[in-house]
Amino acid sequence: MSDPRPENGSAESDLGDGGPRDANSVYDNAFHGPTTFQVGDRNTQNIHHHITHTGPTTVDPLDTTADELARVVGAQWQEEAGLRRLLDPAPLPVRWRVSERKVAGRVVAATAEGAARARFGPLPGIGPTTRTQLRDGGGLSELHAVYGGLASGRLLLVGPPAAGKTAAAVLLLLDALAHRAARAAPSDRARVPVPVLLSLDGWNPGEETAVDWAADRLTREYTLFHGKGGRGRARQLLEQGRISLFLDGLDEVTGRLRGAMVSALETAPFRLVLVSRAREAVLTAKKARLGGALAVEIQPVRPADAAGYLLNRLPSAPSAAWRELTGRLLTETGSPTAGPLAAALAGPLAIALVRDVYGDDDPVDELLDTARFPTPAAIENHLLDHAVVAAYTRRPGHPRPSYSPETAERTLRYIAGHLTQENSRDLRWWHIPGWTDHRPRMIAVWIVSAVVCGPPGAILAWSLTPTPPIVVTGVLSAIAGGYGIARRVAELGVPQPLSSAGWRDIFTQETVRAGLWQWMFVGTMLCLLVPLLMDHAPPFWLWYLVTLPLGFSEVMVTGRGYEIVSRAPFLSVGAGRYDKVRESYARPPVVDTRSVGPRDVWRHHMGLRLFLGLVTGFALGLYIGPLIGWAQFPLMGAMFALTALLWTGATSVLAGNLAVATALTAVQLHHEEGTPVRLVHFLEDARRRNLLRATGPVYQFRHARLQERLAASSAPE
Repeated sequence: MSDPRPENGSAESDLGDGGPRDANSVYDNAFHGPTTFQVGDRNTQNIHHHITHTGPTTVDPLDTTADELARVVGAQWQEEAGLRRLLDPAPLPVRWRVSERKVAGRVVAATAEGAARARFGPLPGIGPTTRTQLRDGGGLSELHAVYGGLASGRLLLVGPPAAGKTAAAVLLLLDALAHRAARAAPSDRARVPVPVLLSLDGWNPGEETAVDWAADRLTREYTLFHGKGGRGRARQLLEQGRISLFLDGLDEVTGRLRGAMVSALETAPFRLVLVSRAREAVLTAKKARLGGALAVEIQPVRPADAAGYLLNRLPSAPSAAWRELTGRLLTETGSPTAGPLAAALAGPLAIALVRDVYGDDDPVDELLDTARFPTPAAIENHLLDHAVVAAYTRRPGHPRPSYSPETAERTLRYIAGHLTQENSRDLRWWHIPGWTDHRPRMIAVWIVSAVVCGPPGAILAWSLTPTPPIVVTGVLSAIAGGYGIARRVAELGVPQPLSSAGWRDIFTQETVRAGLWQWMFVGTMLCLLVPLLMDHAPPFWLWYLVTLPLGFSEVMVTGRGYEIVSRAPFLSVGAGRYDKVRESYARPPVVDTRSVGPRDVWRHHMGLRLFLGLVTGFALGLYIGPLIGWAQFPLMGAMFALTALLWTGATSVLAGNLAVATALTAVQLHHEEGTPVRLVHFLEDARRRNLLRATGPVYQFRHARLQERLAASSAPE
């Protein structure tokens, strides 16, 4: 694969011999020092400190926060690296050299040799990075030494498409975490920042600084920073350099925005690793250059390394086809006349695809046919075209796939086509309702809502006044109510912001206390005043029963559950006056610290928010049902309560839930496009088959080339 290079910059001259050289959820958990173990499912961490001196000691709360963040990030990326097959049986060797492209300034500006003061001191256990150290490049261990010893703290990781830049960043992150965990002294560990990998999507540098944006992302993606003061702790860690950011996706934003991001990152107070395609990095550097950055370029995989990687995954006696292919790679190592196969397998993506597409006994030697595959691009396209089918083809010793290869490929082609039309790589499942016409869903919800929710009210009206006008009024009311619910479902066809709140975010001590006070105050006042106004007042317990929903609504509208009751009659009254109160109300610490992925957000909306919507309907039924049952007869009260429950529950659960809207859209797409009915389940299955990857709450295709190839094949001829 050819790699055209622009004219040399100043990097090569900086590597000469001239110039001076140097000689060289956190709360409620028990934290007890560097030996750690985890109990349960990411729930508890015990750290044992061995203290030999006596006297009072002070533990910085940020130390425990940083340690917990390191644990969560490590668990997150160990799992993701396993799904991406970066660790087993052994990763491809990562090789790099200082880039000769015009993407960064002089190397001496990054190493600060001869300068009065370095911006970042070397990490404990790592010496300062020098020009001599950089001259010959190196592998992953040398890259970590550069990361930890670079005086500027600015590392730019570039390379051509499919070169393995993101994989190198993930492996570097895991090495950085292992280096931090190896520091025995807490003071040394505190000086090693926790590496966190984020994508740059959604950041507008003109509206928020790098610290503000990163603190917001950390708050959304890690439950560790939920609760009172969570965002403040994240900001402190960033401002004190206790976190280093690995930022991916610079090449996926527009050119003007890329330049603004680079300019904003120049003054960031934390260490930085920026990942980008080389071409986009060169274009960005013409407008904005990251001051003091060292640009290193990922080198192509050597044919011998590719052959060794493939052989490690084969039986001890591979088939003749595999022996011929790996033998050809070995003979072409270092050859100036290497064929298209060696050039195609110069990147980790193509190497992994070869092993995914071809089984132990498959005719992999067909890739050596230069008449059929005359260029590296032809080989890569062939592998990409068969990647989905290979992932969903049943293999001996593995469970049967949940979806057929045809269904999987059809679905991923449809998704890739939509994302490409939107010029995006991020698949946000809550935006799926906007992918297709909302009118079929609207009509279906209209009919179902009117048929299911309307009859109890019509029967109740008929029992009170059995006349034809009442029946007609009841039918028209059911039709109008169903239309209102359907209209709200249609509103979710426009991309919505993702709003999530867990149990502890909604039912805080403050909101529960406010709800109890409201309930007891109103119930007690009615118990005292109503007997003075009525001769035959209901019993005291009935007033406390019917005012219980008032306490529930107080909890919801003052906490983060106000969106669930936002359109429920009576329950949402006065919600507007609590806007500022909601901002100041504390949220308790989260004990179960973990990273938040797409499946977690989906389960939250399908579980907690769905349940609370049903409780909202039940609460409204309690307003009037028991009183009518006591005043008239129990059946009439039950009918009133059932009518209120159905209509309010439908408004709060069906019409306002992003997960429900997405599920309804999945049913529609199943009939229109042949995609799976359980679309989010399919997306998670595709991630586990290494066709998609998760970045925070969004999915992405395993590689941009896979999305491009699937989108091209889905476009009409």
